[in-house]
Amino acid sequence: MRLMIIGSLNGQIAEAGKIALGRGASVAHCEDVEQALGALRSGRGADLVMIDIKQDVAQFIAQLEEERFSIPVVACGIGTDAPSAVKAIKAGAKEYIPLPPNAEMIAAVLQAVTEETTDMIAGDPAMKGLVSMADKIAPSDATVLITGESGTGKEVMSRYIHNKSKRAQGPFISINCAAIPENLLESELFGHEKGAFTGAVARRIGKFEEANGGTLLLDEVSEMHPLLQAKLLRAIQERVIDRIGGKAPVKVDIRLVATSNRDMEAAVREGKFREDLYFRLNVVNLHLPPLRERISDIAPLAQMFADKYSEHNGVAKKKMSEAASEKLKAHAWPGNVRELENTMHRAILMSSEAEIEAGAIMLSGQKSAGLAQTAQAVTQKTAAGHTTQATDSEAFVARTVAEAEKDLILNTLEHCLGNRTHAANILGISIRTLRNKLKEYGETGT
Repeated sequence: MRLMIIGSLNGQIAEAGKIALGRGASVAHCEDVEQALGALRSGRGADLVMIDIKQDVAQFIAQLEEERFSIPVVACGIGTDAPSAVKAIKAGAKEYIPLPPNAEMIAAVLQAVTEETTDMIAGDPAMKGLVSMADKIAPSDATVLITGESGTGKEVMSRYIHNKSKRAQGPFISINCAAIPENLLESELFGHEKGAFTGAVARRIGKFEEANGGTLLLDEVSEMHPLLQAKLLRAIQERVIDRIGGKAPVKVDIRLVATSNRDMEAAVREGKFREDLYFRLNVVNLHLPPLRERISDIAPLAQMFADKYSEHNGVAKKKMSEAASEKLKAHAWPGNVRELENTMHRAILMSSEAEIEAGAIMLSGQKSAGLAQTAQAVTQKTAAGHTTQATDSEAFVARTVAEAEKDLILNTLEHCLGNRTHAANILGISIRTLRNKLKEYGETGT
């Protein structure tokens, strides 16, 4: 993981960097916001930014958004300065870390913010052959197309291939082709020169150049507009790209991995995806089966996620009960591994027995029925020092659904140390819904 630290290294933030370095992160230092932005524009990417609260956090985050740098930001400050923490979170920081730093807190935040999963559980026969093939082709520079339903672990497989390749020490750069507007995707991929278009305030290195010497993942490549597909084809064939507004081509040395949750051959037949580009990408094809077709992997995956979120939430690790395992195996898992992960996150918060019981497993369609249970479980398992606000279901009697919902959301957010993504996952709602709810509470002053 690449960590960028912004601020003076004379103080405690230097110690935070040393801890991160000891935990396997590569650390880069910038004196101030302008130097940091310059480094990012020049291709010195980061997976996480840790910024001194003395810097202009709000300005930095606003500039990141304006220039479309999608990087989580963590603010740091001396002591447990509540006003500064609130100010940083309101500015858009994912977390606030009090200094001097605690090693375990730094490690937890690094893992929680980046969520870089590389564990590969593949004991089911449906997966063993795929992993064997991945092992064989990983050392080469062959382009790989990974297909499968949403949530089957295509990015995890991409990282697995990168980590097994001769480029493992190089960068692994990912871009979601479906999440970026068509008119901006070309700039994200190939970069641009200053003044190339309105808003191009400085030269910006694209993902192709940022991935130089490593691996570039084109996530959901089938969503790319046909006009841009032609430019992508040239970049793949010749390993040369043109920055928007640039005067000379730029050579790149990358290994390309692409993913799609669509039937690519059908997209080609329908004229939605170029046939020549499809063949360039489909040198090696790995099709990941849905979770319902790899049943023997469900219990080991569930246990891995249970252990992971037990550690994240500071609760004792528990084994899965036989009843819970059978309940998981019987489910259809339309959201695949991603749905299973969120289910186990909720389960370790709800579980009240020595083993994770079947009653703690909330599957699709059970969210409404389990509202009181979830609220009770979340508030009972808040971090040390937090006040438990509900000790039994009677706490919800004579209260409106809106009031119970608000407490559930705010308590879960507090439990996650302000991390909205984690809170949304636990609650089983989208991050957009969570943002709208928090905005509503802020506007009403409740």
